[in-house]
Parts: sequence; structure tokens; C-alpha cells
Amino acid sequence: MENMQYAEELVREFIVFRGFTNTLQVFERELSTDVGRSFQVDKIIELVFSVYVPKYQADKLVSLLSFFKQCFSSSSDAVLISTLSKLELSILRYYIVHALQTGRQDKVVEFFASNGNYLLQRREEWLPWFAIPYLKNPSLDPQYRVYFSKDWFDALQLSFHNILSEIFNGTRVPALLKISTEKNTVRRLEADIKQLNQKLSQLQALLETKESEILRLRSIAATVPEICNLQARNSVDSSSHEHTLTDIGNSLLREGCHESTTSNDPHAGARKVANGGDISISANTSQDLVVSKSDVSSISLNRVSPIEAKDKDASQMSLSEIRREVMKEDEFPEVSVEFQETFLGHTNPISRCRFSASGTNVASASVDGTVRIWTYGSSTTASRNATIYCGAEIMSLEWDCRSDRLLLIGTADGGIKAWNVDAKRVVCDLNTTQEFPSVMDLKCSPVEPIFVSAAASMRHGFSKIDQMGFASLTVWNMKTWKAMATLPLGKDPPAITSLSFNHNGKILAASATDGMIHMFDMSAGLQITGWPAHDSAVSSVLFGPDETSIFSLGSDGKIFEWSLQNQGQVLWSRDCSRFCYPESEKICRHEIALDSNGRRLLVTSGSVRSPIYQVQDHMSAFKTLPHTAAITSVDWHPTLPIFITGSADHSVRVTSVI
Repeated sequence: MENMQYAEELVREFIVFRGFTNTLQVFERELSTDVGRSFQVDKIIELVFSVYVPKYQADKLVSLLSFFKQCFSSSSDAVLISTLSKLELSILRYYIVHALQTGRQDKVVEFFASNGNYLLQRREEWLPWFAIPYLKNPSLDPQYRVYFSKDWFDALQLSFHNILSEIFNGTRVPALLKISTEKNTVRRLEADIKQLNQKLSQLQALLETKESEILRLRSIAATVPEICNLQARNSVDSSSHEHTLTDIGNSLLREGCHESTTSNDPHAGARKVANGGDISISANTSQDLVVSKSDVSSISLNRVSPIEAKDKDASQMSLSEIRREVMKEDEFPEVSVEFQETFLGHTNPISRCRFSASGTNVASASVDGTVRIWTYGSSTTASRNATIYCGAEIMSLEWDCRSDRLLLIGTADGGIKAWNVDAKRVVCDLNTTQEFPSVMDLKCSPVEPIFVSAAASMRHGFSKIDQMGFASLTVWNMKTWKAMATLPLGKDPPAITSLSFNHNGKILAASATDGMIHMFDMSAGLQITGWPAHDSAVSSVLFGPDETSIFSLGSDGKIFEWSLQNQGQVLWSRDCSRFCYPESEKICRHEIALDSNGRRLLVTSGSVRSPIYQVQDHMSAFKTLPHTAAITSVDWHPTLPIFITGSADHSVRVTSVI
């Protein structure tokens, strides 16, 4: 009833807006006499057979019948649609028969002239009827005789009445009522959403407050050992200074006593001491020295050597720098967003998410072994959308760089699957050796039909990186789907965590758990260089956009941009340990992503927000819009300012930034 009244208000509003005053009066009058508040089948029958047909209003009749067909054009009931088409055919034929019975052949000719093209869409059923206005006695013709009988007309009326009754009193609900129902539902949902958003904002504010408190306590805890060491050092040095000065004081005391007993002059003047210094000693030397001893002791506690002062200043400086850095990160402005779309197709934390080579498709994986291929934005076709069940945790995802057709999936049980998004099937199912069951990363060459897999043996450990054992790097052919070569890493090499090709696929960079970055010549299949990049494991490695530098992220949260022209030279660095702290390694393997211009660096985070650093800018940085849990995977669109974040809250978000 409420929806009906709302629909009537919409109609009344439209009539007033258009200025249909006469229509408004009729509408109000009919509303006052309406009892059933539903479709009036008898009135529709009366309108057709008592108004449109007798008054030769063919255009209105055709329009009404077309309206009924249009209402059910999307219906899945094929029988219903077929029945309506047959009724339309019969009612239009009755119009012609009635015109001929009343001697109005001109109306028949006019009807065919106006609606001939429409009728010829059903050529076989209407073609013979174009001759009927020119027959002398069509009622006697065997082909048309049945349509002139009263029994046929009564059957037509009854059939039309029955089908309308079945439709309108059964399943059919006017679109306007549907809209009003939907609007009421939308209103309720909007109210619920507003309330939930308020709760979410409160919880996020509380979460950020708690994270800030944790960060403050962590920064204090990090500086406590340094301060304690400094205090201990100062205490030891002060104690030694005190003992030294005390010894000097005692020596002077003894010397003074000796002089006072051997001198006949109670006011003896200055005496020389062994070290050549002049010390004035009066007759009250003992008392003076006893008093000054405590003073010297107190002075000695405040005396600090130049080295100590330097250490202390450095300690205070580093502490202040840490506090400033923490304050800077707390004050990161939120990135300006053009649009954001959230994908909620997963039921477990996200392990990896990647844009395809063109950026039109997204692949996301969760720790339960499920991979989802999906699209964002209404303009992108969803024909490639799919769900892939791998049966093991997904460790790595990689799209073929040369097209959007192939997706490579690496699992924790040594599996490498190649999924064809057009055929929607696995075209190849590979396996690494039993010694190296975890496929940590996969990288496709941007030029050749090959890819490299980084597999690792497993061991017990605190974090995901600690659980990695030794490494194996294998080159695979994507035409034969067979292993081509194994890249040399030496004996018992630490696990490889991340891979990156340069623009022409000739050089491969690999980061390892021992803090090393290795560089391989792919044409020769040999390691050409390498250097220790971090004091901890390297979580992620990326070539810079101009190929003259390489970025690395350590498990300690340190980010470095290394020069490839002067090996070992750091061009730029940031400390994001606030986001990539050791405890967060339990949740995810941290990674970095560069935008297409190489100017913005996005980092995963143990927090609900991720930092976006401006490369080569030591001050400017932003933070992403919040998830409700840690951000476990990130990637940038290959050409546009759009990034993707996967989270432990099971969601994946596509964000376009201004």
C-alpha cells in the first residue's frame, strides 16, 4: 500500500510538471473511484473492443498492444511471449474484420498503409490479408470466413481477458511500483549504510589512535637500549673521572699535611707539585680539600669528554630525528582519489593482486588457494571473469607481458599453472622439484616467450621470510612449457624472494634473504654482478623506469634506490619500518610497486593504510584510504595513475588518484 501511494505521488508530480491539468483532474477522479488498486482487466477489454476498434483508432490500438509486448520482452517465459504475439495478431485482424463489416474499406486500406512495414515483419501471416479490402465478399471466402463468425470473436475476447487476468493478477507488477519499492529499499539501505559508515569511521579512528600509540611505544622501546648504553658509558666514565680526581685530591691532601708539619711558617706560600702545576695550599688545606672533594666529585659527574659529548649529541640527534620522522609519517596527507572500487569476491586474506599487461583485467589471489580474474569500471567487459581453485596457498601471480591472455600462478606446493583467460582453462600445469616446493615469485620476459620461477625449500621460522630455505631459479619456455635452464646461484644459496626484468629482458634482478641483490645476463645464463643491499632479507626488488637504478625493500622496512652506473651508491632512501615492521611479516611478504612514470612508490603495510612515497623527494608522501586490516599486496596500473591494494580483510581495492 505504501509503495502504491508513492507511485501515485510520482505520477501526480509528473502530470503537474508537464502541465497536464485536464489529465490531473481525470486522474484524481479515477483515483477517488478506484477500489481494487490494481490492473483493471475489464476496463482494458472495454478500451480495446468498445473504443479503439469501433472508433477506428488503429494507431492507439497498435501502440497499446506493442506496450504489452514490450512489458514482457525480457520475460523468461517463452510461452507467455508467444501467446501475446498471437493475441496481437488476432486483435488486429478483428479490427480489419470490423471495418469491413461496417462498410469502411477505406479504414482497412488506411490501416495497411500506416502499419504495412510493421505487419510485414510477420510476412507469412499477413501477406494474404493485404488483398482482403479488394474482395467482394471476404466473409464467404474459406480463408477468412472463420474471422467473421461471432464464436471466434467471443473466443478472442475470452482469451484476451484470461491472459491479462493471469498476467496482471499473478506475476506482473508495474515498473513504477517496482521503482517505488526499490527506492524505499534504497532509502532504508542508505540509512543503514550511513549508520555503518559512522561506526566504521569511529572504529578506524580508534584503530589509527591505537596504531599511533603502538608506534610511539615502539619508537620509545627502540631508543631505550641506546639510551641505557649511553648512560652506562657515562656512568663508567664518570666513575673513572671521580676516582682519578679523588686520587689527585688525596695526594694533594697528603702533600698539604706533610708541608704543614715540616714548615715553620704557618702561612707558607705556593708549593710545587710533582706534575709541575702550581697549587695554593693554605693552613686550612685539609679542611679545604675535604670540602672540595665532594665538590670535585659532583663536578666530575658532570664532566664529559669530547668523544662522550659527540656520542651523546649523536644519540640525542638520532632520537630527535626518529621523532621527527614518526611525526612526518603521522602527518602524511591522504591521497586525493578520483574513484575507488572494492572487490569482495574473496573469503580469505589476499596474498597477491596484479593488473594485466593492458590494465583492463585484475587477478587477485587469497591464501585459501583461490584466484579470481575480474574487471573494474562499467565500461570493461566481464567476459574473462573467472574463478580458479588451486588447492594450495598462492605465493605468486604474473601476467604475460606481451598480452592479456595468459596468467601464471605459483603455489606453496610447487605448482605453476598457466591459465588462458579466453579459453577459461588451465593450458599447462607445471611442477618444481620436491626440494623446492614454494614458488616465491614468477616473472615473464617482456620480449621473449619465457618466464623465470624462483622456488625455495621450506623450514621452520617466525615469519614468511624466515620459513624460506635455499633457492632455485629456473627458466621456462612458454611455447613448449618445459624447463630451459637453471640460473647459477652457488652452493646452498639463500632463498630468492623477488624477481624483476629490465625493459628488454636481457637482465634479471633477484633479491635474496641474505640481503643480496643478484644480477643475471639472460642471454648467457650467468650472474654478472651482485652486492649486499640490506642488513636483513630483501623482500622486493624493482628496476627503475629509466633502467639506471634499481629499488629494493628490506624486511626491516628500509627502501633504497641503487645506482646501476656506480654500484653500491644509494640515490634515494626512505625508512618505512613503521609500516613494514617485523611482526607484520607473519601476515604477508612485503612488496613495493612503482607507477608508470617511476615517480610514486607504493608499499604494503602492516597497518590499514599504505604509504605512497614521492621518489627523489625526501619530504613528500601520502597515505592510501584505509582498509580494515593489513595491506598485503600492491600494484600500479601499467599506464594510468591507478593502483590496486589487497588486504587481509579479504578485499581488493582499485583506486584512481588525481
